[in-house]
Formats: sequence, structure tokens, C-alpha cells
Amino acid sequence: MPFLKIWIHAVWATSGRQPLLLPHIRKKVFLHIKENGIQKGIVVDRVNGYDDHVHVLLSLSNDQSIARTIQLLKGESSFWINKNSLIPMKFQWQDEYYAASVSDTHLLNLRNYIDSQEEHHRKKTFLDEYEELIQEITATLPPVQV
Repeated sequence: MPFLKIWIHAVWATSGRQPLLLPHIRKKVFLHIKENGIQKGIVVDRVNGYDDHVHVLLSLSNDQSIARTIQLLKGESSFWINKNSLIPMKFQWQDEYYAASVSDTHLLNLRNYIDSQEEHHRKKTFLDEYEELIQEITATLPPVQV
């Protein structure tokens, strides 16, 4: 039997990055995402976020893909939010998401970062952080050969 230890940091946003995940709602949603992950055999280590996005630290098993795992977590949670009428309008996540592998040596820092989302986003918006991340990624890519 194969043994995998692949940590993934996933981030996704509400549709249109609307600030719909108010504190009393997001606590319920994040707890549900974690519980739903357990029911589906997804190892969800951390879930947290802010008004318009969620961070999830998860570990993939040998029969799980990033795309399918995130689809299961996003799809079921948006269904659950709507079924329980947690917000007065139809809730949706954006189609896009961010996912990156994480080494064991960075887990503690990432867990602390995920746990401190409210404090973190009092200083920096999600959009500012996202743009910085994209700049960092593109700066490390090799130049395109024409």
C-alpha cells in the first residue's frame, strides 16, 4: 500500500470576492468544511479565513487529486451554506482557487498564518496579498523563449 504525505495549502474566495463570511457565519462554515472533509476522508488540518476567502491546509492520500478534493470541499460547503440559509442571497465560491504544496519544514509557520487570518487581514487585504503572491510566482518563472 502506498504512503503519501503531501501537504497542500488551498485558498479560494467568495464569488466576486463579496465579504459574505461575517464572523458568526465563517465560524460555522469553516467548522463545516473541516467536518465534511473528515466525512469524505480528506485530512483537513486547518481551516480559517476572512470575510471573502478561506485558507485550508490539507493532506492528500494516494487516491485524491488536488482538483477533486477542492471541488468536494467547495461544492458541498456552498450547498450547505445555501441549504441552511446562512446568508440572505445565493452563495457561491469563485471557480478559481490557489493551491501549493507545503514542505514539512514550513507547516508550523503556515498553521500560524492560517490561524491568525483575522489579525492578518486587518493590516492587508486579500487582494493585496493575492497580487503580491502572483508577483512572487511570476518573478521565479524562467523567461519565455520566443
